[in-house]
Amino acid sequence: MTRYAQLADELRRRIDGGIYRGGDRLPSIRALCREFAVSISTAQTAYARLEDAGLVEARPKSGFFVRLQPAPTDLPAVTRPAQRPLDVSRWDQVLELVERHPPDDEVLLLGRGIPDLACPTLKPLQRLLADRYRHASGQDLNYDALAGSLALRRQIVRLMAGAGSLLHPDDVLVTTGCQEALSIAIRTLTAPGDVVAVDSPSFYGTMQILQANGLKALEIPTDPRTGISLEALELALEQWPIRAIQLTPTCNNPLGYTMPEERKRALLALAQRFDVAIIEDDIYGDLAFETPRPRTLKAFDDDGRVLLCSGFSKTLMPGLRVGWIAPGRYRDRVQHMKYVSTGASATLPQLAIADFVAKGYYERHLRAVVAQYRRQRDLMIAWVRRYFPADTGISYPQGGFLLWLELPGGIDSLRLNERLVPARLRIAPGALFSASGKYRDCLRLNYATALTPTIEAAMRRVGDEVAKLYVGAQDRERV
Repeated sequence: MTRYAQLADELRRRIDGGIYRGGDRLPSIRALCREFAVSISTAQTAYARLEDAGLVEARPKSGFFVRLQPAPTDLPAVTRPAQRPLDVSRWDQVLELVERHPPDDEVLLLGRGIPDLACPTLKPLQRLLADRYRHASGQDLNYDALAGSLALRRQIVRLMAGAGSLLHPDDVLVTTGCQEALSIAIRTLTAPGDVVAVDSPSFYGTMQILQANGLKALEIPTDPRTGISLEALELALEQWPIRAIQLTPTCNNPLGYTMPEERKRALLALAQRFDVAIIEDDIYGDLAFETPRPRTLKAFDDDGRVLLCSGFSKTLMPGLRVGWIAPGRYRDRVQHMKYVSTGASATLPQLAIADFVAKGYYERHLRAVVAQYRRQRDLMIAWVRRYFPADTGISYPQGGFLLWLELPGGIDSLRLNERLVPARLRIAPGALFSASGKYRDCLRLNYATALTPTIEAAMRRVGDEVAKLYVGAQDRERV
């Protein structure tokens, strides 16, 4: 074990043992150097590890402090979706959420799944993109290999080794965003009329892929702490001809949980028993708040049944449209599906991202945004507690930048969205995340961008409208 790791472990033991409590000022860098006879760089690195783990925070001109851990929130209830395969709808509502508004439209979209695009650590990527386009060769402007840039695939393999997935560059195919990776995976495994088991609530983009391909969704009850119910999934596998299981087990969208490793292993064992493939959406995995980042389901896959899908839309820039898939035993069919879908992906963004990762910028960027998102999660939760009714259920995301709320009194989030139109505000209604239209009393919020006074005022307005609807619902009950 390195010296800085030993020092970090010792400080962690003191925090866990109550020697240093939440809010306490920790020894200065120089004090640590004197006490443990280490260099300044060793002490700085030890504190950096503790910052990454969410135990310590640095305050400008004040030093290092034990981070106050927010009290557990009133989590949303375990989901209870319909226990039968269902057709998917609600495209109109999804389109309203994802449609790009013109620059002069001042609508504030509080629920869209977009990362912070103003983060300073993205500037090197912008420079690399500009250089690539400025000095592009004839080869750079030609069709890329169907599997995508070898340089990028090598970097993806290196990144995924940190998530426990041991891949070869030939195991990876680059796609036009993670959405295409999910679409290809689903179309590879299914035919119209088939049943796909999904966690519930589930990403609305995946639900629309099911609708577009004439598939039925079987929603599985999901715990906001531990993820999909393995017991309910087992019963579903016994009752229905399920062709695939699709879920987001790490930094889930929208609930924010990360499945414990033992449950990931149990899920894979269940899939092996019933010989069914798993489509794993890991688009938010690199934004996990714990270090090292959680291992993927793919890390435990020894027979190639997991199709791992991810990309850089949530960690970097969605406009680059760079995703990827590691399809395991289904590689040949996936490659053919990729060819008939979009063929080769755009070359220059791939090369720029490969440079960004290879030069260490990506890890630096992740460290910055993960710390930012963790702080802003806690602030957004504090605003919900301050401005929303006391009975509001609040998720506690383990990564990413999305918060899920369960409104009290059966308040309809679609109606809430209508009431927010005069204020030029929008939330993501919970019904989008279900084939059966459940979760009308839920909504999703984004805390990625800087939580300015404008955002706080918007949250106050949303909370006020929720409170009015809540009072109205209580009055109707008394009548």
